Parts: sequence; structure tokens; C-alpha cells
Amino acid sequence: MELWYTEKQTPVFGITAKIRETLVTEKTDFQDLAMIDTEEFGRMLVLDGMVMTTVKDEFVYHEMVAHPALFTHPNPKHVLVVGGGDGGVIREVIKHPQVEKAVLVEIDGKVIEYSKKYLPEIAGELDNPRVEVQVNDGYMHIIESKNKYDVIMVDSTEPVGPAAPLFERGFYQGIHEALKEDGIFVAQTDNPWFKADLIQKVNKDVKEIFPIVRVYGANIPTYPSGLWTFTMGSKKHDPLEVDETKIPELDTKYYTPRLHKAAFVLPKFVEDLVK
Repeated sequence: MELWYTEKQTPVFGITAKIRETLVTEKTDFQDLAMIDTEEFGRMLVLDGMVMTTVKDEFVYHEMVAHPALFTHPNPKHVLVVGGGDGGVIREVIKHPQVEKAVLVEIDGKVIEYSKKYLPEIAGELDNPRVEVQVNDGYMHIIESKNKYDVIMVDSTEPVGPAAPLFERGFYQGIHEALKEDGIFVAQTDNPWFKADLIQKVNKDVKEIFPIVRVYGANIPTYPSGLWTFTMGSKKHDPLEVDETKIPELDTKYYTPRLHKAAFVLPKFVEDLVK
């Protein structure tokens, strides 16, 4: 008998993967969590029926959350990651020697626990001495932090359940206040095929708060539609003005210095969404 996992990405469309083994299924205090091993994408973290990360393609998302912002900021010493309990964004942040401290605030401790156990290649830097892990509400952490961080990264699930407040205008205003005077923030902002309204709303809200706003994209096959967007808000530094010849080569699989500006070149239908 074959066992398959299907994520319904819309009420009428989904993706499916053949399961090798079910490792964990648990209802945490915040969400339904599953860790499954699939034939095509390897071990996969699923929250509330949505694929969060897989061993095969996780590097795309995690690199593209972290590196565009960290190479845009000239001296990112203090970095905050909201969400991201799998540890992938933290792993990429720690590749930057200027970062003195990276704080991870994840609301669901079970995500951290099971990621360390079943996704060690992703969560391996969560015990790094430069990393501080807090099991806490990221929204409240932002509101309680003022002028504290150089870069803030919002690595959230889609805007449902505990992640819903992370897509509100008040949260972006709180991020602005938590950043230093030349700070930068980046958030995943879903896909333009099924969530065009969300991208437009986030873009409008962020533009009312930050003087520099840029949207960029990446290809992530296990995320809805495969085409994923990220929104960067900056108080001072423009990612399009970065001298890519001065970006050092890192140990990456997707992001490169040559890709830095190219990622901000959007298909016309996406460009039209964020005009």
C-alpha cells in the first residue's frame, strides 16, 4: 500500500508527495505538527497542513530570507529572527562574521525540539554561542524592543493561526521602532498566483512606514505555485545599490553575488502588483 501526503494549497489545488515514513504527528499548544519522510523531498516539516520546509529544497528559502538583507546592511551586528524554529535562517545568518548576536524568537517550542531531532542539517546552528533562542511570542518581542536590531527577519508560516498578527500593519510599525536608525527588515510574503491580495496589502502597509521597499522572488518547489516573494523594508540602505563585486562568496546553494540584484527583477504581473 502506498501512502501519500497532500497539501491543499487552495480549495481546488494541491501538491502531493509519496511518504516513506511518518516520524511525528502531534497537536502542540499552537498548531498541528507533523514530521514526515518523503521519497522526493526527504524529511518534511508540516504545520497545520502546510509544508514549512524540506531537506531537499530548504536552502532556497533560508538563504533568500537571510543574505539579501545582510549584504545590503553595511554592518549587521544584531539580528532578530521571528519564527523560524527549524533553524534554517539562523544557520544562514551565522555565516556572516559581522553578526555578533542572532536572536531567534519562536512561539512553538515543539518546532525547535523536533527540528533539532529530525532536521539536524537545518537546525544545527541553534546551539551556536552567537545564537540566543527564546520560546516566546515574536509579536510581543517586537513591541517590547526599541532601537535594538540592525536587521529583523520574519520567518513565519502563512497568515493563519499564530502567524496572523505577523502580517498586520501594526506589526510592521513595531518592527520599524525595533530597528536602529539604518535598520532593515525582510519578511516572506507568499506567492503571487494565489495570494496577490496579500502581497499588495503588505506592500502598501510597508510603504507607508519605510522609505525604501523592495520585493524580490525565488523558486521554491514545495511552496504554493513554486514562485515565492519576499518584501524588504529599509530605513536607509537600498539593496539595488549594493556593489555585488564586493559581496563575498559564501557556502550557499542558491544565493550568489550575481543573483543579489537579479532576484529583484520581477515578472511583469508581479511588478504590477507592487507598483
